[in-house]
Amino acid sequence: MTEAKQYADAIRQGDRRSLARAITWIESTRPEHQSLAQGILEALVTDTGRAARIGITGPPGVGKSTFIESFGLHLLSLGHRVAVLAVDPSSPVTGGSILGDKTRMEQLAQDDRAFIRPSPSGGALGGVAHRTREALLLCEAAGFDVVIVETVGIGQSEIAVRSLVDTFLVMLQPGSGDELQGIKKGALELADALVVNKADGEQKTIAERTRGEHEGALALLRQTTAGWKPRVLSVSSLERVGLPEVWETIQAHREALAASGELEARRRAQASQWMWTLVEEGLGRAFRAHPAVAEQIKRWEADVEAQRATPAAAARALLEAFRKA
Repeated sequence: MTEAKQYADAIRQGDRRSLARAITWIESTRPEHQSLAQGILEALVTDTGRAARIGITGPPGVGKSTFIESFGLHLLSLGHRVAVLAVDPSSPVTGGSILGDKTRMEQLAQDDRAFIRPSPSGGALGGVAHRTREALLLCEAAGFDVVIVETVGIGQSEIAVRSLVDTFLVMLQPGSGDELQGIKKGALELADALVVNKADGEQKTIAERTRGEHEGALALLRQTTAGWKPRVLSVSSLERVGLPEVWETIQAHREALAASGELEARRRAQASQWMWTLVEEGLGRAFRAHPAVAEQIKRWEADVEAQRATPAAAARALLEAFRKA
């Protein structure tokens, strides 16, 4: 039995240590680790696709991690198994995760029915870690029927989050209605539901007003999913109020997607998009490693930085060197 198959069998049986190790190999840049990880994924591909995939994003300080812990504990009480892929900002020094979500979700992390994996974003657009999709598939194969992807925050490529999940939630602060909290129209258009957090204490009334204001804003936007009108909910993560309604909304959204055929179509499109992402990454690595290009890169970079050449001219020259070799 090959090593990849041994690990695949262990993951299929729910072995958490094997799952964690396989994700580490996925995130590794070492060719031997990548090869082993891909072998494990290929062995497990038929065991994936059964989980509810949920993306959660929102501005820093909105309480995403607190919400996810409360929501995860609620799901565990319903008999689900929950995996959280929490994409942390990358340290500019070490390249590793800065925040470490296991320290921010202590109760959830202590339960054997939950699996929390903080991963460095690695500078990926939209705060989605480089290999989050593959880690998600491994979690599904390990038997987790709800997989939550928490992102760093609202960035320039919210579509990167949407391209991984079935249901995309955008979290909001109370009192953010006037400015829509700096969230671009594009993020609202991608949201399947908005969740106003911290609806407790003195902020409860403000949160309800914020919910109404965003509900009005969403009514002006074109629906992106047939048969589904995005909802706006308010929750208190601390008091654990409103969590059943969030889960009911996610289930209703998935049912609407399944009924229209969009769930299957969306997942097919996501798989195809990921294939092309990997193709582009491979081409980029091959381009930089090519001897004819590698010997010219530093010179052209210096010329561009010193404004002796335009970026377009430098790019054309490097591509020409690649094509001629």
